[in-house]
Amino acid sequence: MGTPLRVMLVDDHEVVRKGVKALLDAADDIVVAGEAGSVKEAIEEAERTRPDVVVMDVRLIDGSGIEATREIRARRPKIQVLMLTSFADDEALFASIMAGASGYVLKQIKAGELIRAIRAVGEGKSLLDPDVTKTVLERLRRGKHLIKDEKLARLSPQEERILSLVASGKTNKEIGEELHLAEKTVKNYVSSILSKLEVARRAEAAAYLARHTTTPGA
Repeated sequence: MGTPLRVMLVDDHEVVRKGVKALLDAADDIVVAGEAGSVKEAIEEAERTRPDVVVMDVRLIDGSGIEATREIRARRPKIQVLMLTSFADDEALFASIMAGASGYVLKQIKAGELIRAIRAVGEGKSLLDPDVTKTVLERLRRGKHLIKDEKLARLSPQEERILSLVASGKTNKEIGEELHLAEKTVKNYVSSILSKLEVARRAEAAAYLARHTTTPGA
């Protein structure tokens, strides 16, 4: 067995932290490296314990877990963050992705699924709850109208098309088949899009597009 995954728990309710800790303690490949109940504590504890994954509540007693995520990721980019929240809030989802979170799941998640989510994020995978992201995709599918934005204006028409397909969850191979382009060409387009939008990952680019999209009559 390899090195256990080091996890830090951030929630302003001690009973929630204790419950998740008991769950993780039962997994032989995960250790709880630290706990925090506020934005300030989360930033300090992450710096002190340097976990692989932080399980972060969106709403904390002194602010937002999104704010804590942004600061932790700025200081330690290798730390992965999984947002755990009671509310399916698409604005919080966008903000979490832009802050660098790798996943966003609801507290109603089953115990086994939460452990799988933590492991997936620990492996560097992006994991977003389908129920939460559904509103994002629906907003993009229902006849989008882009809000004028300086960064989106940098994209060519082809890059706009590719970004829309990225946001709908398609892989480079699938995009290539739809637009009759080589997979490597699509990869180059995606790299250009990330650069122009000044983001690092596909999920961030999708969230950026969704934040600057309105629906007819909205």
